[in-house]
Amino acid sequence: MKALRVFTGADGASHFEDLDIDLNDHGASGKISELWRGKGVMFREVDGDYALDFHTAPRRQFVINLKGSVEIEIGDGTVRRLGPGDILLAEDTTGQGHISRAVAGEPRTCLFIPLEENGS
Repeated sequence: MKALRVFTGADGASHFEDLDIDLNDHGASGKISELWRGKGVMFREVDGDYALDFHTAPRRQFVINLKGSVEIEIGDGTVRRLGPGDILLAEDTTGQGHISRAVAGEPRTCLFIPLEENGS
């Protein structure tokens, strides 16, 4: 399973990394990853004019897009777009952070899943 990680590098800037989350074969139950320990789930809706300038993630968390898209921009100008079903692992809790903005004026719905510090 694919996810996009945004993290703080030694330079204090945010960087992207493409992740492959390992899935183990559980037969008829399908393929399942190891447990990532979390603290709960939060639901979020934002309007189509959503735009946050540089900010850090408030905690280590998964962000799963349900509806709409978001552009994430890091300090070197690299932009990645996440749409419905895409997974972001936000770990840039220090440093410069990243920009988040709506795409094409679409509202967006997503889930935040805060992770325990040693959650995986």
